Amino acid sequence: MKQTRALTITGGRLVTTDGIEEASLRLVEGRIAAIGAQVAEDGDEIVEARGRLVAPALVDLGVFAVDKPAFHFGGIARAALMPDQSPPLDLPARVNFIAKSGKPDLWVHPLAAATVGLAGTELAEIALMRDAGARGIATGRGWIADSGTMLRVLRYAAMLDLVVVSHAEDGALAGDAVATAGEMATRLGLPSAPAEAEALAIARDVALAEMAGARLHLRQVTTRAGLDLVRAAKAHGVAVTAGVTPAHFMLSDLATGDFRTFARLSPPLRIEADRQAVVEAIGDGTIDVVSSGHDPRGPEDKRLPFADAAPGMAGAETLLALVLSLVRDGVIDLPRAFALVADNPARLLGVEAGRLVTGYEADIAIVDPEKPWIVSSDRMEASAGNTPFDGQPAQGRVLTLYKGGVEV
Repeated sequence: MKQTRALTITGGRLVTTDGIEEASLRLVEGRIAAIGAQVAEDGDEIVEARGRLVAPALVDLGVFAVDKPAFHFGGIARAALMPDQSPPLDLPARVNFIAKSGKPDLWVHPLAAATVGLAGTELAEIALMRDAGARGIATGRGWIADSGTMLRVLRYAAMLDLVVVSHAEDGALAGDAVATAGEMATRLGLPSAPAEAEALAIARDVALAEMAGARLHLRQVTTRAGLDLVRAAKAHGVAVTAGVTPAHFMLSDLATGDFRTFARLSPPLRIEADRQAVVEAIGDGTIDVVSSGHDPRGPEDKRLPFADAAPGMAGAETLLALVLSLVRDGVIDLPRAFALVADNPARLLGVEAGRLVTGYEADIAIVDPEKPWIVSSDRMEASAGNTPFDGQPAQGRVLTLYKGGVEV
């Protein structure tokens, strides 16, 4: 599926790194060819945006399933797939298969397993997996407990110039916990772990990343203590970035009060003070990426007692709308919103996407930021509708999505 005819999008408000620009966008042979007031040429297909946002398509960093209908609904043209598959992405052949799996209308960027079988002991064939299409290295859902192993992973990654995506939660403290230690976990009688498990993991991984000279991305940072460590590391010049999913800036552990397993997440929901700290960190630039954490789970995983249910949420369809809620609340502006969901993750993965820049790939979304809709788990495009936002009003929808200049 290749773009066969030049296309010009006119009458839209372009979301660029410098701000909102009323201009036209010309797409030729799958790339952005020109941006400006008068860029259309004879023979172009003309698309009228009618004052809506023309923005880079989303780049979702750290999904657990390739769920094309949900991604397209949410305006996602590229997704970085976590290695926690069956079998894990710890061999070049598996990585190569995944790298081709979504084309041509969705590009999947595999994250290679840092260790064989994600067991946290023996390093996987990282260089061969990079050559097979891996765009980063990931520890998976768990933390590598052995500091020596993690240091070797980081040093290897630095040599290959690959980002390491780490799950920041001390496994010895977290154990089998399903909630954050505190009043709610006590009232509900749920197995819990202290929030400090996150800060301890971050402190160690940041120190090792500095030693190795590696790029470290903490996929989810959800506590004030963890965010303070990230701020300090950035100020010290460590190449560390931080991410989060909308659940941790929209919800606190109060959402677990009715034992609804759609709120069973990893890491677990935190107290209200930590939720507010996450919002502050998005506003001040401490958090670099907001991703969906898309992990569709059916009834066999969710219709269980809370402590037995699998963690995860279907997040691809709600990602953009929930990030736009931060714009309406005055936490961030529109360029920052699309930096969080497109530009910054694309930079971490090393792909020419996520920005409206001449020469970059023509992955484009036309967005109505005011369009209201209701999140409904029963009507989602995802393979399972396990969203903690079921029934919640949302605002902002992708109307048209282009992958490589072709409408999908």
